[in-house]
Amino acid sequence: MSILEQMSSYDYEKLIFLQDKELGLKAIISIHDTTLGPALGGTRMYDYKSEDEAIKDVLRLSRGMTYKAAAVDLELGGGKAVIIADPRKKTEKLWRAYARGIDKLGGYYITAEDVNTTVDDMEIISQETDYVVGLKEKSGDPSPATAYGTFMGMKAACKDLWGSKSLKNKIIAVQGLGNVGYYLCKHLYENGAKLIVADVNHDKVERVKKDFFADSVSEDKIFEVEADIFAPCAMGAVLNSNTIPKLKVDLIAGAANNQLEDESFHSELLKDMNIMYIPDFVINAGGLINVSEELKGYDYKRVKEKTEKIYDNILELLNISRRENISTNEAAYKLANKRLVNNKKSYITL
Repeated sequence: MSILEQMSSYDYEKLIFLQDKELGLKAIISIHDTTLGPALGGTRMYDYKSEDEAIKDVLRLSRGMTYKAAAVDLELGGGKAVIIADPRKKTEKLWRAYARGIDKLGGYYITAEDVNTTVDDMEIISQETDYVVGLKEKSGDPSPATAYGTFMGMKAACKDLWGSKSLKNKIIAVQGLGNVGYYLCKHLYENGAKLIVADVNHDKVERVKKDFFADSVSEDKIFEVEADIFAPCAMGAVLNSNTIPKLKVDLIAGAANNQLEDESFHSELLKDMNIMYIPDFVINAGGLINVSEELKGYDYKRVKEKTEKIYDNILELLNISRRENISTNEAAYKLANKRLVNNKKSYITL
């Protein structure tokens, strides 16, 4: 399938390529939809195996941001960016060149932190453009808010599934122990859950084991553990035809983006297996809520209140799923599409 065919399949607005041969900059910005406002989404730095892999990732990620913003009632569109590079080799010159590319878009796309990018990186970007959020003296690292929203969504799912939002003595398998995964483990531990964790980084595993008395398994075995809840908090497409049949859980609720390799097929597979799946773009919206508040003057109390509403959103989409006998994934899109359909006029066209 050609790039334009891929864009046409989900009606993407733009795919923008930035490059600087001397600095080694290879960046792709995907704008999915600006119906509700300018596209806001983080910049991911990853050493992709191919350009096609990077394009596939940025397209899926930007589309998720559209529905994430709509589901939590933000006046924002969906965008995302990836930089094809080894994150250990990033430089200030590269960030400045990338930032100048963002600035030329005139606010059509606003960036923030994502995988392998930090608050310090955003500070460098802010020297060249105003179209960046997640800054030190403002909202800062969005990871704690993402984790808190995921925690609230997990409690809502527990309430629906077991009649109580309590996580006490629930066995929760957490895959991925980066900033979001770590903060999520902290919430779960403090609320009485028992943790089984996995990550490719041994030091991160040892930190969580020490801080939260977690048990650990290898990354490939995390799908096979007997638990109440599986929380994917690493990269996307981890729920696929190979891993789903191995699951021994009743609920999937995690912070990773694009968890389903094939949204339609694998959401139905989980439904048939009687495993409740909480779609990522609804449950992990806390980070977007957090950075978006910079655009109107950051207020932590307002962020916390909005993030806690994820609890109600999860209950609503579960009611839609049950009432219409559809997968939770389809229900989540119905929830988000209500707002998109009622706001036909695009925010901006370049």
